[in-house]
Amino acid sequence: MACPHATGVAAYVKSLHPKWSPAAITSALMTTGNRLIYTLPNLVILIQTITMTEFGVLFAAVPMSAKKNPDAEFAYGAGNINPLKASNPGLIYDIDALDYIKFLCAQGYHTTLLRHITGDKSICPEGSAGTAFDLNYPSIALSTPLSKAISHVFNRTVTNVGSPTSTYKAIVTTPPGLSIKVNPSVLSFTSLGQKLSFQLTIKGKIDKQIVSASLIWDDRTYQVRSPIALYGEF
Repeated sequence: MACPHATGVAAYVKSLHPKWSPAAITSALMTTGNRLIYTLPNLVILIQTITMTEFGVLFAAVPMSAKKNPDAEFAYGAGNINPLKASNPGLIYDIDALDYIKFLCAQGYHTTLLRHITGDKSICPEGSAGTAFDLNYPSIALSTPLSKAISHVFNRTVTNVGSPTSTYKAIVTTPPGLSIKVNPSVLSFTSLGQKLSFQLTIKGKIDKQIVSASLIWDDRTYQVRSPIALYGEF
């Protein structure tokens, strides 16, 4: 049921923000997800929920954690969709057509193949090589050999859709063995629609197949969360 739920919430957000792009809606859904897994005590209660929903059922809420699920973000993604928060996310990570073209070019797409996808006469912009990691997606992932030193910079841009004047501070959750820095660590907006960019730098080593971290932009009203996943090369 994940696909119809996500589609319904996306349509709901689109009805409130008809000018938002698919990427903006995706960002809103991802950065406002609940970080809880709702479980049922046993199969008997699961059956009861199907036949006796009107009586209500008590669910157990368990925080999403790599300690409980070794597949981490590859299992639970950015969290459970929250339609109310997604309709008013505070900040969004938007992507336009040129961003996708740069991404494809950085992935090695040549002009003929690129035009098969775009359906027009697009060409790879000069200097587009090496920008695949900079696609303005609301999550960050990096594949790396285990126990090998990491030093990688990700560039991101956020658009203010919350309060006209607001100041967001970066809150980073970093696992042992890694250093994750955000520059600048404070973003101050003076108008709606304003865009501000930042760099996120990851350094260190991982000794497990999947390591989880996160970045939250917090202005005390909105908490805009991006999951960060580092994983060993398969």
